[in-house]
Amino acid sequence: MSDGRWREAGGALIRVISVWAVSTLTLLALAGILPDFQLQADDGDTITRTAFTAAWGAGAFGLLSALVWPVLVRALLVVPALVLGALVFFLNGSLLLIALRLIPDGRGDAAPETAVVVAAVMSAVASAVSTALAVRDDDAYRRRLSRLADRRRRRSGVPSSPDGGRAGPPGIVFVQLDGVGHDVLEQAAADGLMPTVAGLLADEAGHRLTPWTTDWSSQTGASQLGILHGSNFDVPAFRWFEKESGTVMVSSRPASALELQRRAIARTHDGGLLTVDGASRGNLFSGGADQLALVLSMAARLGKGRRSRAGYFAYFSDPANAVRTALSFVAEVGREVGQSVRARVRKESPRVKRGGLYPFIRAFATVVERDVVVAAVIGDMFAGRTAVYADLVAYDEVAHHSGPHSRDAEKVLSRLDRSLGLIMKIADHTPRGYRIVLLSDHGQSPGETFAGRYGLTLKDLVRAGCGLPVPRRAQRTRSASEARDAVRTALHRPVVGEKDAEQPKSFDPVVLASGNLGLLSFPDIEGRASREQLDRRYPALLGTLAAHPGIGFLLVRSEKHGSVVLGRDGAQVPVAELTDGEGPIAVFGAGAADAVRRTDGFPHVADVMVNSMYDPGTGRVHAFEEQIGSHGGLGGEQSRPFLLWPRTLTDPLDAVAAETPRGTSPDGPPGAPPAGPVGAEAVHRVLARWLRELSGPQVPLRQEGFAGAVRADEPYIDGSSPIEGAAAEAADHPASSEGPVARSEGSLREVEPLEALPDPGDAVPGTRG
Repeated sequence: MSDGRWREAGGALIRVISVWAVSTLTLLALAGILPDFQLQADDGDTITRTAFTAAWGAGAFGLLSALVWPVLVRALLVVPALVLGALVFFLNGSLLLIALRLIPDGRGDAAPETAVVVAAVMSAVASAVSTALAVRDDDAYRRRLSRLADRRRRRSGVPSSPDGGRAGPPGIVFVQLDGVGHDVLEQAAADGLMPTVAGLLADEAGHRLTPWTTDWSSQTGASQLGILHGSNFDVPAFRWFEKESGTVMVSSRPASALELQRRAIARTHDGGLLTVDGASRGNLFSGGADQLALVLSMAARLGKGRRSRAGYFAYFSDPANAVRTALSFVAEVGREVGQSVRARVRKESPRVKRGGLYPFIRAFATVVERDVVVAAVIGDMFAGRTAVYADLVAYDEVAHHSGPHSRDAEKVLSRLDRSLGLIMKIADHTPRGYRIVLLSDHGQSPGETFAGRYGLTLKDLVRAGCGLPVPRRAQRTRSASEARDAVRTALHRPVVGEKDAEQPKSFDPVVLASGNLGLLSFPDIEGRASREQLDRRYPALLGTLAAHPGIGFLLVRSEKHGSVVLGRDGAQVPVAELTDGEGPIAVFGAGAADAVRRTDGFPHVADVMVNSMYDPGTGRVHAFEEQIGSHGGLGGEQSRPFLLWPRTLTDPLDAVAAETPRGTSPDGPPGAPPAGPVGAEAVHRVLARWLRELSGPQVPLRQEGFAGAVRADEPYIDGSSPIEGAAAEAADHPASSEGPVARSEGSLREVEPLEALPDPGDAVPGTRG
C-alpha cells in the first residue's frame, strides 16, 4: 500500500474515532438532561462505567445507522417521499432503542418519545462533525471523489483519459427554477439575493441571460411538456374539460400527466429530451429518462413506475440527511405560520388565506423536494450521466400565496441560490465536465384575485350570465349587481340562496380556472359550442363576461366569422385577423395574437376561453384562483421566463432560426427579432441542439427500446384504462422506420446511488470560497 493510501486510511480512522467520541459525549449530555433517558444501572455507576456504556451505545447506534438504515429505506421505496420523511423520526428512534438494548447488563434505557429526540440529536451531531472534518481535509475529500469517479468509470466500461483528466464529452444539467420570471431573476442578482447567479452573469466568459416567451397557457404543465417532450399541442390550460370522455384533465394529477406524456410521444415519435442516459428529477414528466425521482407522470404507473421513488434513496439512506430535512420541514412550517400571522396583523393587501394544509405543502416544496432533487442531481453528476433535468418548485409555491415580489419569495430565492452554488461547485469534482443551464417554465404576475377585487368568482359571474342561481354573497357587490340586472332583463331569472347555487346540474356549464385564464365548457352541447348557440341559450352570458372590468377578452367560435375574440364595448375581431397591439388584445404585448391563434386550433380548446384584464402600467392581473401571484394566461411577467446558458453554447435564437419565424419582440418595435425563443417547443429545440453539440449526433433506436416509452395498454395505478387519444393520433402520424431517436453516443452511466451526499443547503465539503 502506498504512503498516500496509508495516510488516507489513517485519516479515515481518525475521522471515525472523532465522530464516535463526539457522539459518546453527546449521549452522556443527553442522559444528564433528559429525565426518561439513562445510561446507568438503577443503583448508579462509576463515571468510567457510564462513559463505557455511552461509548457502546454510540457505537451500536452508528453501526445500525450505517448498516440497517439503508435497508429500511430501500424497503420503504413504495412509500411516498413525504410519508417517508414523516417516518424518519420514528425509524431513527427505533434504531436507538435497539442500540440501547445491545448495551451489556441492560444499562441503557429510554422512553420511546425520548428515543426519538435522542436519535435526532445524535444523527445531526454526527453529520455536523463529519462535514467539519471533511472541510478541514480538502485533499482527502478530493481524493475520495477522484476514487469514486474512477470506480464508476470502470463499472461503466469507459476508460479514463490518458492524462488522468475527465473522460468523455461534457454532460449538461438543466435546472428549472419554477415560476421565476426573467425580470425577477435579473433583479435578484442585481440586489445580491442570488450571488451565484450574479457571478455567472458577471463573468464575461460565463453565462448569458435571455428571456423567452411562453404559449398562451403559461404554466408548468404546458411549458414542461413542450420543453421535455417537444410538443404541448392540445394543452390549453393547467386544467380543462374533455367532452368526449367527460373528464377533467389536470396537469398535476398523475394519470393526466401520464396521458399528456403519452400523447406527446405519439405526436413527436420521440421519447423525449432525456431519452438516453438521462435523469429526470422533481418534474411533471419524465422526458424519456430512465433515472427518475419525484416524477409525477411515473407515479401513475404500475411496476416499473415505482422506480421513480428510488431516486430519493440516495438522500434518505443517510439518517442524518433525513433528520436534517425533517427538522427543516418543521421549521419551515413554523416560518410560514409566522409570516402568515404577520401579514394578517399588518393587514397586507392583496392577501389570500394561507391556512389548512398549505404550511405543510409549502414545507414540502421548499425543503423536502429541494433537498431530494438537489441530492439526486449531485448523484447524477458523480455518476457521469449525460443529461439531467431538475425542477425546483420552491419559489413558485411561495410566490402564489405571498406574491412574486414579496420578502417571503425573496428569501426562497436566496436559499435556491445556495443550492445552485452547491451544484456549480460539485461540477468541479465530477468524472466528466458539465455545462450548467438555468431556466424557468414561466414567470408570475402579481395582482389581487378576481374574487377579492369584485366580490364574486368567475363561476358566480358565469352562472349569473346563464340565468342560474348564484350565492347570496354575490348580490352585495357592484359587479354582481350589474350581472344580475343583465340576466333579469333578458331572462327574468331569480337569484337564490347559497346552498341551491352550489348544486350543479348535468347541463350546468363547467367553469375551470388556470391562474388568470378561465375555461367554460357546456357538456350538453356536442363539439365546440358556437357563439350563436350560446346566444340563443344564454343571451346575456357573453355580453356580461366581455363587459366586466375584470376580464380582458374572450375567445369563442362563431358560425359566421370563424373563431372571434370579444372585448368591451362590443369589440369583435376574427382570430384570423388578430394583430399584436390592436383590438381587445392590444395591451397583452407581442406574440399574443399568435398564441391565441395556436390555442384556437387545439381539439380540446374550451367553448369559451376567458383571459383576465391586464394593466401594463402596474403589471397586475386578476387570478380566477386564490393566488396573488399567478400564471396560466396572458399578461405581464408570467409570459416571460428566462434562459441562463453558457456562452460556449449556440445562441438560442440561432438554434431555432430555421424552425421559429421571427416576428415582433417583447422589447422592441414591430418587425424586430424576438428577444428569445417563442413557445416551449422552441425551447425544446434549443436544448436538444445543445445536447447534440456536447454529446454528438443522434442515434436511432428501436421503438420498443427507448427509455421512457409508455405502452398503450399499460394501466394506470388505479386500474383504469388510458384515454385512447394517443393511439388514434399515432395512427394518424405513423412513426418513421427508424423509430424514436436517442441523443447521445457513449455515456458515463451508473445507476448506483451516491452513498454520501452533502446537504443541499450547505457549502460543499472540501471546497473553500
